[in-house]
Amino acid sequence: MWGVTRQAFRRLAKSAAGAPVDRRPIVNHWTSQKFEKQSLPFITSKSFCTYESQTAEGLIPPELLKGKTILKPDRVIGKYRDLVTGVTNFQNEDKGYMVLAGDVFDVPIRKDIIHRVVRWQLAKRQQGTHSTKTLSEVSGTGKKPYKQKGTGRARHGTLRGPQFRGGCTMHGPKPRSHAIKLQKKVRRLGLKIALSARVAEGKLLVFEDLTIPTHKTKNVVNYVSLMEGTKKVLLVNGGDIDKNLKLATKNLHYVNVLPSIGLNVYSILQHDTLVMTRDAVDTIVTRMHTRINR
Repeated sequence: MWGVTRQAFRRLAKSAAGAPVDRRPIVNHWTSQKFEKQSLPFITSKSFCTYESQTAEGLIPPELLKGKTILKPDRVIGKYRDLVTGVTNFQNEDKGYMVLAGDVFDVPIRKDIIHRVVRWQLAKRQQGTHSTKTLSEVSGTGKKPYKQKGTGRARHGTLRGPQFRGGCTMHGPKPRSHAIKLQKKVRRLGLKIALSARVAEGKLLVFEDLTIPTHKTKNVVNYVSLMEGTKKVLLVNGGDIDKNLKLATKNLHYVNVLPSIGLNVYSILQHDTLVMTRDAVDTIVTRMHTRINR
C-alpha cells in the first residue's frame, strides 16, 4: 500500500516540476491488483485538499483527485473573530450595525461545559427544604407498650418506631443545600458558549431598544410573529425593564424578559431566539472582560 502511495507522490512532484508524468495505472506489486485512476480510497487524511480546480488540470494526477466536491462553510465557528451584525427594532427598521466581540460571541462550542453549568444552576436553585422526623422528634409517649415476656408478641420498647403507624422515618431527608461548586471561569465560559451557539445558529438579534408604545399584548404577539422560525423568545434589556413591555409579555408563555444582569445559560437554552439590546450587549461584554475576583 505504501509503495502505491510513494509512486503517486513521485508523479505529483514530477508534474509540479514540469517533467513528463507517467500516465499508466499504478500497480501494487504486493497484491498485483490495479488501482483505479479515479481515487485512492486509503488517502483519508484531512490535510489533503479534495477540491477540483480548473487551473490545476494536468498538474495533479487523477489518482489524487476525488470526483466529489466538498462544500466549504461560509464561516468557521470558534475562531474568536469579531462579528458585525445589523441592529433593528420591533418595527424591523434599520438602526445601523454593531460589532460583537469575538472572545464572547465566537468561542468554540463545548457541550461538556454547558452540561456542567446547567447542572450547577439547577442544583443551586433547589430549595432543599425537605424534612422528616426522627425518633426523638415524633410526638408520642416513651412508655414501654407492654411487658417484655409472656404476651406472645414481638418485644417493643416504644410505639414511635418506624414500623408503627405514625412513627418516625429512619434515614430520611433533612434540610440541606444541594449546591455544587463550580469555578467562576467555567461559569463565564458557559455563558460565552451559549451566546456563541445562538450567534452560530443565526438566532441572536440585536435591537436598538425594547420600548413599545402601549401595554397591549397583541402588539408583542404581532412582533414575534414577524420573526421567522421563532417558537420561544428571550428579551434581554441592558437596564430596567420597560413597564409596558413587562405588562405586554406577562400573559405570553413563549416570551420572557430579563435584565442583562440576570442573563444565564439555562434561560438561553430554554429559548430558541435571543433578542438583546445594544446596552445589554455592551454590559455582557464588559462583564466578560472584568477580572475575576478570587
